[in-house]
Amino acid sequence: MLLFRPLFVLLVVFLTLLFAPINSHNESGEWSCESSESGTQIAAEFRPGVVTLDGHPDDWKDIGGFDFSLLPALDPHEDDAYKGGKMTVKALHDGKDVFFLLQVDGEYAYSKGNSNKCPSVALMFQIGENATYHNMGGCKESPGSCTNKNCRGHEVDIMHFSIGTAIPGRLYGGNLVDAGTGTDRFGHLVDVYSWNPHCRYLDGLGPSGTNNTAQNDWKGAWWHSSLNVHSGFVDEDSPYASNGKKGTYYFEFSRPLRTMDWFQQDAQFKIGDTSKFSAAFWYPVDGKPWHGSGHYTVSCDWLPLNFISGGSTLTGSGTATTSSWDAAVAFSLLLSVVAFCLSVFVGYRVSMRRDTPYTEMSHL
Repeated sequence: MLLFRPLFVLLVVFLTLLFAPINSHNESGEWSCESSESGTQIAAEFRPGVVTLDGHPDDWKDIGGFDFSLLPALDPHEDDAYKGGKMTVKALHDGKDVFFLLQVDGEYAYSKGNSNKCPSVALMFQIGENATYHNMGGCKESPGSCTNKNCRGHEVDIMHFSIGTAIPGRLYGGNLVDAGTGTDRFGHLVDVYSWNPHCRYLDGLGPSGTNNTAQNDWKGAWWHSSLNVHSGFVDEDSPYASNGKKGTYYFEFSRPLRTMDWFQQDAQFKIGDTSKFSAAFWYPVDGKPWHGSGHYTVSCDWLPLNFISGGSTLTGSGTATTSSWDAAVAFSLLLSVVAFCLSVFVGYRVSMRRDTPYTEMSHL
């Protein structure tokens, strides 16, 4: 037991250092938000059996996407937008899991082991009813006083993927080795909750200690269009392509709609309901390492994410499902009418032959 305590402390320190790249969040000046994306609603349609989670966008070609300008998170002005292009966000669900694809143009940049010199993405969802987009939940408490009691209702759920140790096309996120926290020691695809930018923790960790029931429910992979080896990379292939090549980054993720969360650290999704959502992007502009608060986002406020039920899914022209059902009902009704008319006709013919003498058939 005496040996276990220092080992446990070392583990917590290691996880803290692993999570450190996104702990910096400094804001100056008065916050203002005039979102051009107001009214935009992201639809997660019911499309079972469509997506394979490998970072490749091919199986998303028939899924509609939503394009967003990437503006600085702390000072969202069009003049300072990400110069590489817009981010396209796609979403769907299969009744059990939700899937996301983020794609954004950018020259290939990869520095093995240095996440801040590689692109990075995050998804954020509202958990608590009072959780604001701005200030990642908006709890007014300081880092030393945040607790799950005085910040209750301000929880947000964050998935963050730093690709500095992630091989393109390989799956990262929840794994058995890291069970008990939201960390991912292999690819840094971590599961996080937050009350504000300075009170942010891996699932399972927090100011009141740890619990061993948390888990990282996210899985994901990444790819870049300049990569020309589709049979699969290994770690020794790094940096996988030449830096500076033009192309598009693809980040693909999935998570169960509902998780085994006992501590208000995961957003829970329900088919037919709408959740609040946002996405962020970090990029080493001009080769300079990015810092935690130097990220771009798709909007300066929450975006609605609508989980469409299977019965509401529209295909083709948008009316195929309903039209097929109506046609089947009409055909069944027609058959019923025809059968009824035939029975009336047969009954009429039988009644007309009642005057015909009955002749008993002799036994053979």
